[in-house]
Amino acid sequence: MKRTHRELPRPTEGELELLRILWQRGPATVRELHEEVSQTRPLGYTGVLKLLQIMTEKGLVEREESGKAHIYRAAASERATQDQLLRDLSQRLFAGSAAQLAMHALSLEPVNDRELEELRILLDQKRQRP
Repeated sequence: MKRTHRELPRPTEGELELLRILWQRGPATVRELHEEVSQTRPLGYTGVLKLLQIMTEKGLVEREESGKAHIYRAAASERATQDQLLRDLSQRLFAGSAAQLAMHALSLEPVNDRELEELRILLDQKRQRP
């Protein structure tokens, strides 16, 4: 299968936690990320720093030096990361079938009326495309 999108590194759970913060708040320093993570779980400042160093090497984040502080930003958008992770999951567990992935996901959790309507719209759009 030929890929037309840039292959992104697969983030770990800890890396995804930091990426979610960066997607939500935008570029941040190690200290700002540490303060945010510390609200939900104990992770030392050096733990956050080490994780960011690994993420920089992997290409998940970009680092900019601003005086003494280093500013980190996500290298890819939340949507691009979600798309790639779902493509990977679809390939590995559902033989590349997006429909099988969606049906399985929908069978696991309740769906509200608004979500059902959004799904109907998406299905209608898929039917209209060649």
